[in-house]
Amino acid sequence: MNKRDALKRFTRWGVLAASLATLAACSPSAKAPVFQGIDVTGAAYAKDFPLPDQDGKVRSIKDFAGKVVVVFFGYTQCPDVCPTTMSELAEVKRSLGADGDRLQGIFVTVDPERDTPTVLKAYMANFDPTFVGLTGTEEQLAAVAKDFKIYFKKVDGKTPTSYTMDHSAGSYIYDTKGNLRIYSRYGSGAQALQSDVKALLAQ
Repeated sequence: MNKRDALKRFTRWGVLAASLATLAACSPSAKAPVFQGIDVTGAAYAKDFPLPDQDGKVRSIKDFAGKVVVVFFGYTQCPDVCPTTMSELAEVKRSLGADGDRLQGIFVTVDPERDTPTVLKAYMANFDPTFVGLTGTEEQLAAVAKDFKIYFKKVDGKTPTSYTMDHSAGSYIYDTKGNLRIYSRYGSGAQALQSDVKALLAQ
């Protein structure tokens, strides 16, 4: 084989290898999942929620390894946004059948004054007994809310105990390895949430 033939053969193999590499990169198995919510993969915030639950046990994202975790900030006397969000999450959990055991709901109160552990436990039971309610001191909750970029503010009512809470209304969704992946806006609906949870469970 002369040098010209060898060079031609080498070039053909190089083109073939490059083509195969391109095909592999474009194959369906290499595609990143398309989420219904906002893809925040790699975000440097909302890393963890080191707060006590309704039973007094300090929780961490590591406690739920192997599960998709959905975290929502609210309060039990919220008239609409909070019960709607938690009801949709419970609906998605039921719709997953056996895989529902791999979905964990986390509710972080922004009203620790009224949302005692007993109140939180009863509130979670209204939606799903496996959902976890988190509370803490005002300082602890403020620190976690800051890390999650959550806004909340007490709005005075007619009496000292009839106040309401303004607060951010989106949900944070983590994959089974504890990495924040999706921010789900309030109002997206159960179907969009189900799609995103299934996408993460399939990874």
